Amino acid sequence: MHTGEQYHNFILSSRRNRRVRDRFQKIALDLLPEGADVLDFGAGTGIDAKAYAAKGHPTFVYEPSTAMCEYLAQYCRDEIARKTMITVTSPLTCKVQAVTANFAVLNHFADHTLLFEELSHVVHQGGFVLANMLNPYYLGDARYSWWRSNVMNLLRRGHYAIESESRIHRFAPRVVTRAAAPHFRLERLIPRGFGLASDPYMFLLFRRT
Repeated sequence: MHTGEQYHNFILSSRRNRRVRDRFQKIALDLLPEGADVLDFGAGTGIDAKAYAAKGHPTFVYEPSTAMCEYLAQYCRDEIARKTMITVTSPLTCKVQAVTANFAVLNHFADHTLLFEELSHVVHQGGFVLANMLNPYYLGDARYSWWRSNVMNLLRRGHYAIESESRIHRFAPRVVTRAAAPHFRLERLIPRGFGLASDPYMFLLFRRT
């Protein structure tokens, strides 16, 4: 189990993770209208939230981990003091233009149907949910026995879970898209096609209908 500080330092020290985060933040910021508010769902230590607030977006942060929240309070203390960042104990307490969920937050859910239903009460019509999820088609994972033993589950059901303490779930995009309907429609998937074989993460952009 990592402390918030250990996780924070680890995630920032990884060049690959920084590239992924930069891409995710750029997509989110390009989509957000000027001054629009955003909910960082599963905010971790507040790295993304700090970037949104710095660009003039009032940012709500939801993070269920106590360890992460403790470090977030330290790392983002200036933004919290200025109230450009507001911590919430439930996503349902705010109404925003967008929800972002970076670095596999949604992979901790076994089913997203209820989550998207709840987020439909949080996101304004025409707003969006941007999620960064583990890519189940990433061939770099083929060296692991858990990936090979779940290939048929992925093809048949579009979903499988790995036995571990956190029990991470992996989903085909179609499964998440089905769970998001009728409240959200999939607007963009990055990467697409053969690109899914070479990237460990996939970005899914859902538009509130």
